[in-house]
Amino acid sequence: MSDFTPADVDEAVHWFVDTFSDTPAADWESLAGPLTWTCWETAEHVADDLFFYATQLTTRTPPRETHLPFSCTANREGGPENTVGADRAGGVPGLLAVVESCGHLLSAVITTADPNLVAHHTYGQARPEGFAAMGVVELLVHAYDIATGLGTPWTPPTPLVTRTLTKLFPHVEPTDDPAATLLWATGRGTLPNRPPVGEWRWINTH
Repeated sequence: MSDFTPADVDEAVHWFVDTFSDTPAADWESLAGPLTWTCWETAEHVADDLFFYATQLTTRTPPRETHLPFSCTANREGGPENTVGADRAGGVPGLLAVVESCGHLLSAVITTADPNLVAHHTYGQARPEGFAAMGVVELLVHAYDIATGLGTPWTPPTPLVTRTLTKLFPHVEPTDDPAATLLWATGRGTLPNRPPVGEWRWINTH
C-alpha cells in the first residue's frame, strides 16, 4: 500500500522533531550534509516546503501551471529562498515548532481537501495524497542532511520510507535496504552495482 494520508505527514513530522529535539543550538550552524545550507537553514527550508505544499491546495481553483506567488527571500547569498523562517530568538525548540506547525498545516489541509483536487508542482501536478507524500520525502531526506551536519543518527521509519519509494520513485528498483535506496535515489548515497545519481527527481502521477 502506497496511499498517503494526513497521519503519514504527522508521523514524519513528529519523527523529525523528536530526532532533533535534544541537539545543541551551536551545532545548527554546521553545513547540512551535501548541501551548501546550514542545518538551521535546511530546517527552515523543510518548514517552507510543508507550508508551500499546504497552500497550493487551499484556493478554490488551485494553480495547475505555476506556484502561488508568495514572496520569497534569502537571508544570505546562497541561502534558501523561503517564505517561512524561524526567529533565532526561539532557539532550536522554536525552529522545530515552526517545522511541526507547518507539517500540521499540511496534514490539516489534506484532511479537508477534495481528494481529486489537482495542483501544480515542479515535478508534475499532484492531488492532495501526492502532496502528502512529497511532504514526507522532504522530511525524511532533509533530516538526513541535518543529521549528517549535526553528527546525529538518522533512523527513519522503514515502512514510511518503503511507501515513499513506491509512491514517488517507481522508477527505482527496490533493495532490501529502503533507507539506503532512498538516499541513493536522491543523490545522497551509494548502492552496490549502481552508479551514483546526479540529477534526480521524484515522479508525480496525480
